[in-house]
Amino acid sequence: MEAQQVTPGSIANPVKFGGQDYVALLDACVKSGSLFSDPTFAPDQSSIGMPNDPDPKKEIKWLRPKEISANAVFVEDTTCTTDICQGQLGDCWLLAALSCLTMHPNLFVKVVPPNQSLTESYAGIFHFMFWQYGEWVEVVVDDRLPVREGRLLFSYSCTRNEYWSALVEKAYAKLIGSYGSLKGGNISEAMEDFTGGIAYSLPVSSHTPRVMWKALSAALSRGSLLSCFIQASNYREIGTVTAEGLVKGHAYAITDTDTVKNPDGEALLLRLRNPWGFVEYSGPWSDKSKDWDDVDAAEKKRIELKKSEDGEFWMNVEDFTRLFDTVELCSVNPEPIVDGETPDSPAAPTSAWTLSSHKGSWVSGSTAGGSRSYRRSFWKNPQFQLVLAEQDKEEEDDDEDEDEEMTPEEKMVAEKQKKKAKQCTVLVELLQKDRRKRNKINFLHIAFHIYRVPPELQGLCLDQSFFSNQHPVGRSGKYQPLRAVWRKVRLDPGNYVILASTYRPNVPAEFFLRVFSKTGNNLGTQDFTCSTGFLMVMSMPPVLPEDRKRVQKTFDEVAGPDDKLNAKEFMKLVNSVLDKDYQLPLETCRQLIFGEETGGRSSLTREQTEPVLASLRSLQSIFFKFDQDSSGTMSPFELSLALQAAGVQCDGHVIQLLWERFGSGELHLPFHGFVACVSRLRKLFGISTHTHKHLVAAPTPDRVRMLCKGGFCVGTAGSFCLTRTI
Repeated sequence: MEAQQVTPGSIANPVKFGGQDYVALLDACVKSGSLFSDPTFAPDQSSIGMPNDPDPKKEIKWLRPKEISANAVFVEDTTCTTDICQGQLGDCWLLAALSCLTMHPNLFVKVVPPNQSLTESYAGIFHFMFWQYGEWVEVVVDDRLPVREGRLLFSYSCTRNEYWSALVEKAYAKLIGSYGSLKGGNISEAMEDFTGGIAYSLPVSSHTPRVMWKALSAALSRGSLLSCFIQASNYREIGTVTAEGLVKGHAYAITDTDTVKNPDGEALLLRLRNPWGFVEYSGPWSDKSKDWDDVDAAEKKRIELKKSEDGEFWMNVEDFTRLFDTVELCSVNPEPIVDGETPDSPAAPTSAWTLSSHKGSWVSGSTAGGSRSYRRSFWKNPQFQLVLAEQDKEEEDDDEDEDEEMTPEEKMVAEKQKKKAKQCTVLVELLQKDRRKRNKINFLHIAFHIYRVPPELQGLCLDQSFFSNQHPVGRSGKYQPLRAVWRKVRLDPGNYVILASTYRPNVPAEFFLRVFSKTGNNLGTQDFTCSTGFLMVMSMPPVLPEDRKRVQKTFDEVAGPDDKLNAKEFMKLVNSVLDKDYQLPLETCRQLIFGEETGGRSSLTREQTEPVLASLRSLQSIFFKFDQDSSGTMSPFELSLALQAAGVQCDGHVIQLLWERFGSGELHLPFHGFVACVSRLRKLFGISTHTHKHLVAAPTPDRVRMLCKGGFCVGTAGSFCLTRTI
């Protein structure tokens, strides 16, 4: 029986970050008796990712746990929320999520694989797992940690002997780029990277205190990670402590909910933790509150009340909803999100959802079309096709007999229910990738839009006219500078297209899109490729009478004995016809000449010159039309439309290649560049169709790529080969 293959990128077969194999590296260290030293995350300032402190007393040393504490252990007894304390790094968002993770052993072991120790089979090497845009990634680290004045510089345990949390922080810093890359962030990022779930925000004011308490209790029971924060009104307020002992703009972990009885009845409580490991809430039901005096000792023991300065405290839900602004939740299953927008519904089975995910990119001048405000380029953004199939009719047939016994009012209600039942519940999330690599948060404003595609347009490229005349049936909301934006929508069965975009065009970035579809609906999403290669429809404009006279006069006056114009003479003729701001340089005129059948000579006949001149007039008119800002140049998005008007239909990949060749890396193309582009495409098309006697097809993207990189070669039975740049 063949062994079942494990999906690459799954928790059982994770992607090996940097190609490092933990098992192989561990075996090599054990056999050699040496401790692992990671060459890819060196113990120096590059891994710290922040400016070095010039004070010699604050020199950073990299030490292994046993060099810091003789009693060092990986895990001391069991993992719990108080294992983690924040050091001299603003990564409360990461550590608060890590505190939440300790409350869910089944999720914790995914991130922190078991059987790791500072004693048994110790080789100075550890490994951890993080979810990254649809894949689980294994990160290997050595256990050398940054130390200042004998103490860990960053995350540490309150016992000072436990090191698992410090090593998780190091592994995540390596994954992102450096410790400095972790400074400042949204807890939802870490929650998703620890679980692969979907993180979302819940305004505290959206529910009454009792409903909020029930919702959070249900979410915790289902394994969701929860946190909360108080919104700072400005940058200066971040980190300030309120009169109740709470920190503004700071992430708190919500680790438990419970009820206790007191003389006034029943108190609904939440347990929170400050990842600093100190600075606690001082209001009702806090550690030192007199409210606990009226609670039975057995009750206090049951909820494990600890009156110590460890960052953990209880508070009642009424004060929680009064003092906090936002709850952040991360659910491994989409069900809590889609049912009533609150996480208080029973979890659906895993089979109830279909997941489809896609990786894409916004490329300047090609697929980075910007928001709907940029109507001429919005449609160039990556398009993803979404197909939602109608449920089987068997269930409907079962109810036909019942329908006959209903009153008209009951039938109307039943029809509405049936229509709603046919709708598909879809959850879409768009994430931008790797925006922490530059040691600072650099998130772009992103969003997505969903459009219904009518039957007559299914399978076709949706162009500017479609998106200009259609309204989206769903969207993520305002463009936001967040790593991820999401939205739950209910859609009728049918075909849709999802556009992912940044707010401004020509902003390069990579993204990850995932779509969950509810039970009863088939989801088939795929990259929506508008076309392949390019197709040219060559229709030459008529020669104007005045141009024919101008050509005849020029030839009569300056043509040589062979009755032909050389490149300089041709340039003078062309520029006498074109507007002053659209003159062609000599090199472009040479390219136009070589685009004709000249027998290898750099000159044109009368018969060849007339249609070329007419074509240039046509191209100038097209350029005028699509140069809407009258800048005398054209953007990459305008190039696509202008080429269509010139009879050339290209897909986004070919447009990108053309721009790299003729735009020379700039974001604006002058008229002579547009002329050169069309000329070479016509030449390429002519060679593909005329030199291959048995092949009548448009040039492939590969041949376009060869052309755009400086030359191409077409082989035939006659060994025709063109290698120079044309």
